[in-house]
Amino acid sequence: MKQIIKFSKFFLPAVIISLVLIVSGLVGYVVYGGFNLGVDFRAGLIQEIQFAPTALQLTYTGKSVAGISMDKTKLEIVISGSDVEKKTYSFAYASYPTLGALVDAMAGIEGLSVQVVADRNVATNTLVQSAQGNPRLGSVPYGVHYLTPEAGPVNIADVRKALTSLGSVSVQNLGKPEERKFLIRIEDKGNEAEFAKLTAERISTALRNAFGEGQVAISRTDYVGSRFSKHLTEQAGLLVVLTLLLILVYVSFRFKFHYAAGAVLAILHDGLIMVAFIVWLRMEFNTTTIAAILTILGYSINDTIVIFDRMRETLRLYPDSSFEDNMNRAITETLSRTFITTITTMFAVFSLFLFTTGTMKDFAMALLIGMTSGVYSTIFIASAFVLFWEKKVKNNAVKAAAGANPGLKKA
Repeated sequence: MKQIIKFSKFFLPAVIISLVLIVSGLVGYVVYGGFNLGVDFRAGLIQEIQFAPTALQLTYTGKSVAGISMDKTKLEIVISGSDVEKKTYSFAYASYPTLGALVDAMAGIEGLSVQVVADRNVATNTLVQSAQGNPRLGSVPYGVHYLTPEAGPVNIADVRKALTSLGSVSVQNLGKPEERKFLIRIEDKGNEAEFAKLTAERISTALRNAFGEGQVAISRTDYVGSRFSKHLTEQAGLLVVLTLLLILVYVSFRFKFHYAAGAVLAILHDGLIMVAFIVWLRMEFNTTTIAAILTILGYSINDTIVIFDRMRETLRLYPDSSFEDNMNRAITETLSRTFITTITTMFAVFSLFLFTTGTMKDFAMALLIGMTSGVYSTIFIASAFVLFWEKKVKNNAVKAAAGANPGLKKA
């Protein structure tokens, strides 16, 4: 017969450890003044940049409307207007492998002027389109950038130093170091009417002063208004509460109410443990973090249901054994399944943690913490609560029986 591990002996120490971690998280929340909120949950500007020097500058003086679009394989100039037939000039990089060849081919477009800034031998497959400026070409030069293959990574400390004059700025690495991509976030405190426009200009000016003219391509610029960020915060809280209520109803229906209460207590524990680590590690709290928390809630309740189901089965198979013994037996019998499932999942999540950066790395870290807490809470929190409830019900029944029959009490 398989040896039964007496998990119930460790319930009290485990609860104490959990309380210490949760209280430390609450203390950290107070000390740091809350979460390190991302722009998702506060009004502000988010901008994705790439350090790539200017290769071409395009201007258009024709009577029609000209636009530019690019991808990894080609560059296209689209001429349109009410008085002309729409024309698309497509230049595949495979056909025009160098900047010089591309510029010579574009010379046939009437009204388009192209100024070469970089070396004509630069490979066209290194070109990068900037989101800064209007892709509709006009008299104002539009810059097309390129990512120099031999250029080394840009130090994130240098980027932060360049933006020091803008106040509190969050800068994160994006992608691989050789891609030289960064994500910049600046909070809108509501002091400026045209915050998005002015801040985008200040970022461009600061980077230009630090790294030189035409060295930075703006890949993306987004602005989150205060109303949207407030709505998103409310929706995230409502989503978590609704999830807990649905789990409470489901487990009550499948088992008993005190089992459901133990399951909800366990996933609340997991959420608070994750919050404690997020606060102390100063991980950015954003929609990705909410996704990680909800993922762990589902992962934890699945593990809890498996143990509760085995517990119910052992109660039928061993009716003469105490509830505590049956609980220890159920946890022991499902222990190998719990560890194998968790560890194999962790392998995939750990790969994300090792080989990604930025938000995805934080997401993987939160999942690793949550999975560890999920296994722990299923065994030592949910089960401990159910055992406590069963013992209390049994003691109350004994006291009631003794009160109804004083003879039992004397015996």
